[in-house]
Amino acid sequence: MPHNPISRHQIARLRHDTRRRTLTVATIEALGTRMRRIGFTSPELHDFVSASPDDHIKLFFEDAGGQSVMRDFTPRRFDTGAGTLTIDFALHDTGPATQWAAAAQVGDRLAIGGPRGSTVVPDDFDWYLLIGDESALPAIGRRVEELRAGAPVITLGLVNGAADEQVFATRAAWSGHWVHRNGAEDAADGAAALLGALKALALPAGEGFVWIAAETGVAKALRAHVQGTLGHPREWLKASGYWTKGLADAADKSLDG
Repeated sequence: MPHNPISRHQIARLRHDTRRRTLTVATIEALGTRMRRIGFTSPELHDFVSASPDDHIKLFFEDAGGQSVMRDFTPRRFDTGAGTLTIDFALHDTGPATQWAAAAQVGDRLAIGGPRGSTVVPDDFDWYLLIGDESALPAIGRRVEELRAGAPVITLGLVNGAADEQVFATRAAWSGHWVHRNGAEDAADGAAALLGALKALALPAGEGFVWIAAETGVAKALRAHVQGTLGHPREWLKASGYWTKGLADAADKSLDG
């Protein structure tokens, strides 16, 4: 039967009131060789709202010239009652966000804003496929952990090596697959590795949602394969370039539309 995205699997777009909040670093944890998980606390988080696993908040830093700059990050998890927020930082290239995260210590302070809105993908698909590199792991992990019990979800992650793989605690039926770049940083190599792994996957029957986020060139190649070669409905696919090779801390760029 033909797909009918108009009447099924409605994706909601929400807007939120935003304000700037000041947070204090409470915990720091290494996640493999290329990520740092930093836990923040603040009474200003009591009314923090994040309705989707791939929401973005603005983090405010100073660059080398003392100018204020903003970067997008995913709220990995949060607890408004406890006034806590966790953010995972992928340490790639250089730039104010990477430099701040690498040097952060307990007691440091950081200002955030947002999220301004959420794109809420319903938890009613027959299956989910989530693909990305380290920059996408916070959103991937959060979605896997928040899915309904028994929901089939396949993740395909590009990381440097086995030490960088992550485990997600979830009620969903999660199948995790990892591709190792082993030091290779070329975007074309990353795209080829993920495409090869994707072609080897056996996707479940039924109607699924595919989510992709990675280096911009990699995300474009994956989107083209999923939409063009596999013929996946455009309405049930979201692809974003979370960073661009050669541009330090580049902002997220949606590839949809």
